[in-house]
Amino acid sequence: MNDHDPVASFAALLTDRGRFLLDEVREVEPAQELAVATRLRREHPAELVSAAIAQARWRQRAVGKFGGADAGRMFFTANGVEQATRATVAAYRAERFTALGVRSVADLCCGIGGDAIALARAGVRVLAVDRDPLTCAVARANADVLGLGDLIEVHEADVTEVDTSSYDAVFVDPARRGGRGRVFDPEAYSPPLSWAVEAALKAPRAALKIAPGIPHEAVPADAEAEWVSDSGDVKEAVLWFGTEPGLVRATLLPGPRSLRGRGLPDPQVRPPGRYLYEPDGAVIRAHLVAEVAEEVGGGLLDETIAYVTADALTATPYATAYEITDQLPFNVKKLKALLREREVGVLTVKKRGSAVEPEELRRKVKPQGPNAATVFLTRVQGAPTMLLGHPAA
Repeated sequence: MNDHDPVASFAALLTDRGRFLLDEVREVEPAQELAVATRLRREHPAELVSAAIAQARWRQRAVGKFGGADAGRMFFTANGVEQATRATVAAYRAERFTALGVRSVADLCCGIGGDAIALARAGVRVLAVDRDPLTCAVARANADVLGLGDLIEVHEADVTEVDTSSYDAVFVDPARRGGRGRVFDPEAYSPPLSWAVEAALKAPRAALKIAPGIPHEAVPADAEAEWVSDSGDVKEAVLWFGTEPGLVRATLLPGPRSLRGRGLPDPQVRPPGRYLYEPDGAVIRAHLVAEVAEEVGGGLLDETIAYVTADALTATPYATAYEITDQLPFNVKKLKALLREREVGVLTVKKRGSAVEPEELRRKVKPQGPNAATVFLTRVQGAPTMLLGHPAA
């Protein structure tokens, strides 16, 4: 085993001895790692033991993204486990591709193969490309261990030099992390967004994965922009080409449920009603709060805050509804007295447009009692306000 060659070191994990060690350390907890490693190094190469323990650690962290069955068999790198697409999101994207008639995809910047796996499981033939030798070795091993090697061809190359003309679609997931952490400028992606857009425009269909915080003005006019959340957490934004240019949508998983933008004007600002609606993060990122407000017959509490208020309860998958019981100016002492009166011991703190930290507020009000409540720290027509309530039935 060559300690200076990461590909050779990884390949050693695929040998009989490597797989034995992976099984040995599968359930090892962090606190046990040192003792287990010391024991195993008496009979096995130290570097191989360390590599197996690292894989066990990454597999445990990957369960949330890939599920226990797949994560327990797959292989990862330190960056790969962090940057790989969540399986539910990748599966949704694969479904969109197949619905468009796509049967082959050039997956550029494939990483450890999360998207390639979802595409192959949808019956799509995939060319998975990455320039890093170790990443390619891991992606190839994942395709093999999941029984998808016949559909996934892993190619080590600079993606800017790959001919994708024979494929129905291109998918690009540029690296958005540099030596100093996360990269926010799309032109600092690797490869830059401008190159990815150029590659997309050459293909019949294409999807570019980008950071959800991308400014709307950076979205090309000939792209569809989609923001995706999974169980309430915003995961990514995607630029689609060859679909509906100019469309903006928010897609919520599981589901999927997609809210399409209609170019509505900003909602009217109005006084708080009986109900407050908290739009899903993907809806907010996609600038589709107006569509939610129209759906529930509501308006905004403040022109700069993404909280919708209405007098009636209207079911919508795109926002969580709360019934508001009390409204008071921002005043910690008054809130503490009200919570004591209501015997609130479980307090959920939500905020938009407030600098107060939830833990700081909880520490000051010291909630006690058998009841639960939610407090919103926000602004109502510019005035710092507290709204007390609970999830609507």
